[in-house]
Amino acid sequence: MTGGSQADGVRVAACSGEFDRDTVPVPADVCEREAGAAELLVLDVARVTFAGSAFLNLMIRLHRTRPLVLEGPLPHQLFRRLEPSGALGLFEVRDGPNG
Repeated sequence: MTGGSQADGVRVAACSGEFDRDTVPVPADVCEREAGAAELLVLDVARVTFAGSAFLNLMIRLHRTRPLVLEGPLPHQLFRRLEPSGALGLFEVRDGPNG
């Protein structure tokens, strides 16, 4: 999990690997640190290989506290977690770095 700025007011947090209840504190900490005064948080999820319910909860919590965009393409496993739960409609999803 890495973070950085993309442009004025935009912060990017790149997720890579598996995220379950034991590992989700890492992206949560990075997102909180990166989001600070950000006008927009971009969560790059293209390299997520597993997303448990704790990761879904993190994304929903972030969405409720600040503008959030998921940058993809969405991995199939993450899509399968978001779509049946109805959470997919909560997020703006961009296919890549340029929208």
